[in-house]
Amino acid sequence: MADQVLGERDQRLVTALQCDGRLSARRAGAVLGMSPRTVHRRWQALTAEGVCRVIALPERPDAVGALLLRIRALGGRLDALTAALVARPDIPFVDLSASGDEILAVSWTRPGTRDHLVFRELPATRAVTSVTADTILHAFAEAPDWRHDVLTEAERTALTPVTTAGHGTSDDIDRDIMAVLESDARAPAAAVAAHTGHPESTVRRRLARLAATGRLRTHVVVDPRRLGLTIDANVMMRVAPDRLDAAGRTLAGHPAVHGAFATTGVANLHAAVWVPDLAHLYQFITRDLGSLGVDAVETVIIGQAVKRPSRPVAARTPGR
Repeated sequence: MADQVLGERDQRLVTALQCDGRLSARRAGAVLGMSPRTVHRRWQALTAEGVCRVIALPERPDAVGALLLRIRALGGRLDALTAALVARPDIPFVDLSASGDEILAVSWTRPGTRDHLVFRELPATRAVTSVTADTILHAFAEAPDWRHDVLTEAERTALTPVTTAGHGTSDDIDRDIMAVLESDARAPAAAVAAHTGHPESTVRRRLARLAATGRLRTHVVVDPRRLGLTIDANVMMRVAPDRLDAAGRTLAGHPAVHGAFATTGVANLHAAVWVPDLAHLYQFITRDLGSLGVDAVETVIIGQAVKRPSRPVAARTPGR
């Protein structure tokens, strides 16, 4: 059941929430041609079954950067090392390669500093045989920006709220509200008010302002396999400097790409992709990347997504 692909209607409803995490059933039904009652019932079922959940993303300070880590380790110590990385709050993503000998992770860090994990802790671990750390120079697209490719452009536009330029500043009330929404971005104003102790009228006004100014960013946590996307892969490319920006922006708009970054290192452009099968991955590499002027490509297929923000840590299956 965990791998059962959702029907087209449910996939469209999940994608509608990607466009607006606090979307009303009435608005979704009007755009997608469904009754509000059906939309509400299916959203409730999808949430109750753990198929998807909507979270609010905390604000990330501008001073915080990120490293893309590739860690090779001895097979017998891989589980212990993975568990240690998962337990760290400064590491939001941990993947295991399908080959079973490599950990791929993202680590928050302060740009321009000697990261303690990379320079001290991992090299001192006997299980680790090699570490590569590339700094993210620019993010073209991140996971919350990704939209499953089942809606028309007109539907996506109609479901996506318009925000004003400039984010403004947050105070303690805003931070209290966002803290509640980080676990359930669809919590009604009354529930948020009950959790925070602030008047419901104040919460409603603040929610509207946070959404209008773009500070309330939501993310739909969903297993891509439920959307028919069974292959998860990281693609590392080398692109000429004068083509890097254009290539990154093009990748950011590709329906398979849920992350695109310019980085330091031999491969200066990284993409995280979800595709239905290996044939689609081959097509992505040979056709889509071939048109971007990519000089070299390395592809790592993910065997298990171990840690994701606000998703329960998956138990590792023996032999994977």
